[in-house]
This record gives sequence, structure tokens and C-alpha cells, in this order.
Amino acid sequence: MSVMVARKKVVRKWEKLPGRNTFCCDGRIMMARQKGIFYLTLFLILGTCALFFAFECRYLAVQLSPAIPVFAAVLFLFAMATLLRTSFSDPGVIPRALPDEAAFIEMEIEATNGTVPQGQRPPPRIKNFQINNQIVKLKYCYTCKIFRPPRASHCSICDNCVERFDHHCPWVGNCVGKRNYRYFYLFILSLSLLTIYIFTFNIVYVALKSLKIGFLNTLKETPGTYPSTEQRSLTLLTVLEVLICFFTLWSVVGLTGFHTFLVALNQTTNEDIKGSWTGKNRVQNPYSHGNIVKNCCEVLCGPLPPSVLDRRGILQQEESTAQEESCPRGPSAQEPAVAQGPGGQAEESSAQQKDGSVPAPSLSNTEMPEEKQLTSGELPVPSQDAGQAEH
Repeated sequence: MSVMVARKKVVRKWEKLPGRNTFCCDGRIMMARQKGIFYLTLFLILGTCALFFAFECRYLAVQLSPAIPVFAAVLFLFAMATLLRTSFSDPGVIPRALPDEAAFIEMEIEATNGTVPQGQRPPPRIKNFQINNQIVKLKYCYTCKIFRPPRASHCSICDNCVERFDHHCPWVGNCVGKRNYRYFYLFILSLSLLTIYIFTFNIVYVALKSLKIGFLNTLKETPGTYPSTEQRSLTLLTVLEVLICFFTLWSVVGLTGFHTFLVALNQTTNEDIKGSWTGKNRVQNPYSHGNIVKNCCEVLCGPLPPSVLDRRGILQQEESTAQEESCPRGPSAQEPAVAQGPGGQAEESSAQQKDGSVPAPSLSNTEMPEEKQLTSGELPVPSQDAGQAEH
């Protein structure tokens, strides 16, 4: 005998979100699926700083000042904190339209554009929106089934519309948008300072070593140059750090300068590449305040909007499971034979028991209403109405 049991399974909303994102820690961490370059970023930062703290900092703290490793540790912790904050946070993903909302938008578009003859391309789905006396076009996203807000764009890598979309950065493993752009800017700024700091003091370390044993002997690293192989390995690692910082310096510092320019104009990388405000039309940027300080304060110090995804919200789904119950039948559990009564009532009751349905219990005299209760040995007395009906 099988019984259907309905159980409620608690499902978080992040498990059902569309798009190409990965979630960890029960939806608290949100990243893109392509995270290989992000791991390379962590390896380069952690490896270079570990070598610097393990070897050069000890020598420089004794020879110059103990504040050198302290300041390097502050820059390192700040850079790592902003990197993780940028990589693990929601950049400002806009939820997709529900089926009812998408159908309503389609009806609204058809009512506005009318029926398009077969073979002709339908007109572009665009809405005009005014910001600071400037007309801004809101484009329709065919994937998310929504009209994107101003400055939003659809990321082809994460397959989501992101509010105030700047770009998708594989080095941080996430999109850069409205909710994590300030942390991204602080990350590249602190990383630039950290790279310059390590590169400079590596040069100082080599210079101090060169004053004792000579610059050429420092770079040769022959076994007979030093009394032990420990100093030889130290110099080899120092040269490796100098090379990593040298090649990293130009790209990171150049990227920081470019984004400083964008922050001063209150502009995004996506708008700069497309030439939205510097094209042939020479349209002014409606989001700029005309003041560098105000633009920087809005981008870096403005209020941070909350996430609209509600990743950790609960969706309850009912799952029906079948459970089999076995009833052992012994000799004492056999059903007694039921004699067939008049009208075939015994067959009906036995058929109901075979079907598995429970027969309705019969009412006893004590359970019947007062006017219908009979005592033993008492005959029913017909009522006066029944006697009048017979006459």
C-alpha cells in the first residue's frame, strides 16, 4: 500500500537565478563562472608580497626603518580587502522580467508600434527618457525582457543586465557596475601604490647590497661570490620581484590613471568606448556635475544602493514522495467471513474494503437524535401526520 506524502523543500532564490554566475556560501558570494584569471591575480599579489615580507623587509627594517614593513602590510591588506569586495559582491544585476511582466511589455510595444507587415524589420524598441534636460534612450533587452535603465548594459559573459555597467574585468572575476565600482577603483589605486612601493624598495635593497659587494657581483649570483647559498637565493628572488613589479607597474598604473580620468568626468568605460558623450553629435554628459570634486564625491562617496536580487530569499517547493506501507497478515488477522444479507449489502461492504476505502460508521442509538432514539423492546409509534395521510 503506497501513500503519497508532500514535503516542503526550502530553496533559495540564488539557486534559480538565470545567468552565468556562480554562488558560494549560500548565495552570499557572487562571481562570474570564468575565475581562472582571478586566481592568477591572487597568486601574483600573494606571491610577490610574501617574498617581499619574507626577505627584503627584514633587511630594510634593520638597515633603514621598521616602518617599511608596517606601511607595506597596510597597503597589502587594503588591496586584498577591496579586491575580495569587488569580486564577491553583486555588481548591480537587474532581475529579469517575470512571464506576466514580459507579456505586458510585449502588448505595450505592439500597441505603440502597431502591426508590422510581414517581411519588414520591426522598429527598434526604444523609449526616450529625459535627464537634466537631456534626452536619453532606454533600450530594450531581448534576453531579460525589460527596458534597461539609463547607463545599464547587458554583459555577454555573465548574461545579465548590470546597472551603470562599466566593464567585465576577468582579473577580478566579476562585472564592474554600480554596486562595486568604487571598490574596484580603490583596488587598482592601492595595488598601484603597493607595486610602486615594492618596486622602489627592491631597488633600494639591491643598491644597499651593491655598496657592500658591488653591483655586478650582486647580479652575477655565482656560488663563489657569497659565503652561503642563502644570500644567493635572496638576490635571485629580489630580481624576480623587480621583474614582476616592472611589468605590472605600467599596466596597473596606466589603468588607474584612465579610471581617475573617468571618475573626474562621471563617465563609464562602456560610455567612453562607445563615444556616447564625445561622438559626432557632441552631446553633453547629463550625469556630470561640471565639477571634478562633485563627480568624484558622487562616484566614490555616494550612497550605495542595496541589491535587488534578494539572493537569499526563500522559495518553497512541494515534493510528493511515495511511501510503501506493508501490513503483515497472520492467522489472527484474517477477515471473518461475512454472510450475505438481503439486498447484497455484504458484497458492497467487502468490495469497499478491497478498494481500500473506509466504510462510513453506522450511528448507534445513543448517537442518534433524541426523537429517533429507541429503547430495547419499544416499537416505533407512528405520528399523527402519518395517520392523517393514511386516511
